Amino acid sequence: MTSPEAADADGAALRLPNYPITFFATVMGMLGLTLALHAAEQAYGLAAGASRLALAVSVALLLAVAAGYALKAVRYPHEVRAEWNHPVRIAFFPTISISLLLLSVATLGTWPGVAQTLWLVGTALQGALTLSVIANWIGHRPFQPQHLSPAWFIPAVGNVIVPVAGAPLGHVELSWLFFSLGLVFWLVLLTLVINRLIFHDPLPGKLQPTLVILIAPPAVAFLAYLRLEDQIDAFARILLNTGYVFFAIVATQARKLPRLPFALSWWALSFPMAALTIASFAFAAATGSAAHLAIGTALLAILAAIMAMLVLRTVLAIRRREICQPE
Repeated sequence: MTSPEAADADGAALRLPNYPITFFATVMGMLGLTLALHAAEQAYGLAAGASRLALAVSVALLLAVAAGYALKAVRYPHEVRAEWNHPVRIAFFPTISISLLLLSVATLGTWPGVAQTLWLVGTALQGALTLSVIANWIGHRPFQPQHLSPAWFIPAVGNVIVPVAGAPLGHVELSWLFFSLGLVFWLVLLTLVINRLIFHDPLPGKLQPTLVILIAPPAVAFLAYLRLEDQIDAFARILLNTGYVFFAIVATQARKLPRLPFALSWWALSFPMAALTIASFAFAAATGSAAHLAIGTALLAILAAIMAMLVLRTVLAIRRREICQPE
């Protein structure tokens, strides 16, 4: 008779081939929360206790997720290749480099040497993954409209994150290069995604939460542009307000979410909300806008509720073995 411990071990071994690259989205969400809490602490002159605790959790989560995916890559490399060749999951591979870049931003003020190393590794990996993903997109393999989703923004978002730590670290011209690449491809992909959403079949249930990713590119681009130019001008305002417009558009679809089954794609709700929260606090700090301070505070409350829900639902899904299952 098989013991419960042996059964659990066998179950874990069976789930490892289906360990998804989308797990790195949880790391992006936690690091987004970390940076949002830090922005709030700065805005209200509070001690950095909450953000440091969130940073510790984020680092532990990154190590755990990376270890799990590395083990999958060693034991089941063909499954990793299958994800790379998947028309939707390929866009999630840059979540690895984005996690390193966000960690660089989170450590910039306290450990600049660590931030520099993380930024260099994250930027090199982001560049390689971006070129590889784009080459895959324009290669010989045909794509269908149903393959396109807001998740395709992820590589573009990663590029505009580069200047957030890169400019303060002194890598200004390289930061402009990645910013330009990310901004141009965001505009191209935005056109394609809007066309897909309007003129083709609705997104499948599992991909409905990725609509929130529409918020991330303009919000992150605002933060990057602020680091590069160190001023609030007309272009900065356009970027931030575009983020607010997409937030309003996404909010009109929020009523559909409670009816959908939970999946790791729900973590797409987290980072874009965090990015818009941080951008609001940054605008308030740069201009003294009380309205944007209030907006940032309200968004932080929404983000906290979203994160609590995501953590609870993810823990329950793992306990019920609903994650790492064949699709």
